[in-house]
Amino acid sequence: MKVTVYSTPTCPFCKKVKGYLSENKVEFTDIDVSADQEQAQKMIAKSGQMGVPVTDIDGELVIGFDEKALKEKLGL
Repeated sequence: MKVTVYSTPTCPFCKKVKGYLSENKVEFTDIDVSADQEQAQKMIAKSGQMGVPVTDIDGELVIGFDEKALKEKLGL
């Protein structure tokens, strides 16, 4: 399973998503879109969202901190 979190360092919901993934021992790649414009554009193209967090779980997106959706897509 490939999990990528598009986030920024100052976003409280990003911290919640990453905390939730860590608590459930889910490995993920964290991409700071405030420091990487190319990745920010990729996130916007994928999700249609300008805001973070956007979590990509094997190509399925979860926008924001949606614990129910994360749990379901991760099979927890």
